[in-house]
Amino acid sequence: MVEITDEDFETLVTAELDALPDNMVEGLDNIIFVIEDLPEDGSTDLLGLYDGLALTERGDYGYGEIPDRITLFKHNLQAHCDDLEHLRDEVRITLVHEIAHHFGIDDERLHELGWA
Repeated sequence: MVEITDEDFETLVTAELDALPDNMVEGLDNIIFVIEDLPEDGSTDLLGLYDGLALTERGDYGYGEIPDRITLFKHNLQAHCDDLEHLRDEVRITLVHEIAHHFGIDDERLHELGWA
């Protein structure tokens, strides 16, 4: 397990998000990124979660829409990794995985693409 401070983890997540290709992050309107220690149910195997309605299942956002949410679970990501580089890789993979859900890509297709 690798452990870093909350501030360093937030910096790492921001850096990995900023490093993603433009074509991957374009269209991420009305979406927030959140860091929590653990999922509400306390599960230790969930690294991230997309909470929202995929773009393929909705029309345009309207005024006052609640933003979609991508949550990264710091404790689970740290517990899954042996060193800082591994943590960086898992954060990037988790971000891509959850962003893909926002765009309507399911787990089966993510497995085919090597992102799950």
